[in-house]
Amino acid sequence: MSPQPDVAAVGESTQTVLGWRIVGLTNLYRLLAVVVLLSVHLLTQPAPAFGSNLPRLFGGVLVVYFVIAVLLAFVGRRYWPGRRALVLTHALVDAGAIALLMYASGGVSSNLGVLLVIPVGSMALLAVGREALVIAAIASLAILAQQIASQLSGFCGTGDYLLAGVMGVIVFLVAASAWPVANRLRESEAQVRRQEVDLANLAQLSQYIVQRLRESILVVDPSDRIRLINESAAEMLGDAAAVPGALLGEVSPRLLYLLTTWRTSAELRPGESPQGTFSAADGARIVEAHFAPLGAAEPAPMLIFLEDTSALAARVQQSKLAALGRLTASIAHEIRNPVGAMSHAAQLLGESSGLAPADLRLTEIIRNNAQRVSAIVENVLRLSRREAPRPERVALPEWCARFREEFCATTQCDPARFQLQVSSPDLETTIDASQLHQILWNLCENAWLHGGSDGSVPGVELLLARVARYGRVCLEVADRGPGVALQDVERIFEPFFTRGAQGTGLGLFLARELAEINGATLLYETRKGGGSIFRLVFADSSRWTSVLLPGTPVL
Repeated sequence: MSPQPDVAAVGESTQTVLGWRIVGLTNLYRLLAVVVLLSVHLLTQPAPAFGSNLPRLFGGVLVVYFVIAVLLAFVGRRYWPGRRALVLTHALVDAGAIALLMYASGGVSSNLGVLLVIPVGSMALLAVGREALVIAAIASLAILAQQIASQLSGFCGTGDYLLAGVMGVIVFLVAASAWPVANRLRESEAQVRRQEVDLANLAQLSQYIVQRLRESILVVDPSDRIRLINESAAEMLGDAAAVPGALLGEVSPRLLYLLTTWRTSAELRPGESPQGTFSAADGARIVEAHFAPLGAAEPAPMLIFLEDTSALAARVQQSKLAALGRLTASIAHEIRNPVGAMSHAAQLLGESSGLAPADLRLTEIIRNNAQRVSAIVENVLRLSRREAPRPERVALPEWCARFREEFCATTQCDPARFQLQVSSPDLETTIDASQLHQILWNLCENAWLHGGSDGSVPGVELLLARVARYGRVCLEVADRGPGVALQDVERIFEPFFTRGAQGTGLGLFLARELAEINGATLLYETRKGGGSIFRLVFADSSRWTSVLLPGTPVL
């Protein structure tokens, strides 16, 4: 951080805004004084009001004084070794030039001595301590010297010495009165300097804290343009695009939509977020945004907190699986056996020849629902018995081709209705192949069962590609079905949530759980033109060691 300046340091510095303003105004005063004196001298010919005793000397001094004033203005602040040299140089130039002008005009009786008041006062404001008296002494000695020279030349008598003394006293009074003013100005400037340094330090500290925060934050102005973003948020939204000055809609259209929804939702309070999430730029994380306005203006700049929900999901996963394990033991003993008995009894009852068709329909309902309960129990048991993944290198194009053949043969799906598209033949990843098979089977089965709209024949589309910008391998399962209702998008991965009459609500939940323990992310998005897309983004293999021991989980 920057050091704190004191008053003395500010006084010794020539790089102050106020000091250079005073120097600039003094240079302007010199130029105007020369122009005015020369104009009066020429307009009052043949008996000029000023410079009548020595006209050539008067004109020459004006020219030299003007040139020196221009040079002092041109030199500016670049070549001065320090404040003291600056002040003394200006004082000597003004005292010498004005004294010569007085001498050429007949001495102190010309009243040109008043021209020293402004230069002496301005230089006294820049002086430190007794330097102001030194400046006054230089001016007084110059007045006295020209008075002696004027008397010796016969331009004036001894009676003008009193007037010269009065002018010297006036010069000292001006310098003395400027002394306390200069001290107050330096103190004020030092305080301003300290405040500037404090503000700069606070800005640096704030920038450091923002950049080092583990939380991902960004600030968006009322025109939806990014003004501040830390490294974590930039990495989440995309390092290349998420920079200060970029439009939020170009960086993340989904985040802009959530922000617009928040602004137009009167029931949401600061810090609350609308119901919705979006995927990070790498496609491997689910992000939830929280909004808070900065100030009371309408519209106000927005502070946006980005929360990686996958991190929270990882923290609760162990407790969730432990609870499922305890639940599984009770389900296996208390539910599975009674349901099996009911299913067996309904089957025997259905084989009776004396039942009416309506009774046979009732037995069929009993058997179907018993099978559904058994399927739920089996899914929970399979989930609780899930072993740690055994990652291996999988060449995805060949693996997906074999999976397509197996799926079509098992489900009687027409191969023409199951399309496989591969963007590159060298795509591979590290994952447990058996668990990948289970994930993909659940997704493709859902697409096959629910992928038809308006009675059309359902179809499954499997796309193997890379995520744009980040290059992670992803696998998409798409269909042209009715899709998922907007109010259900955030719930489809919850256990036991289903809108289907025959569904158990565990397929997608199990698929996401298996994806997470393999370091992958399962996302859903609505397909343009109708339908659904489930995107499985695999873990970045470059982050892990090239050789993984069997049983080592991919985090």
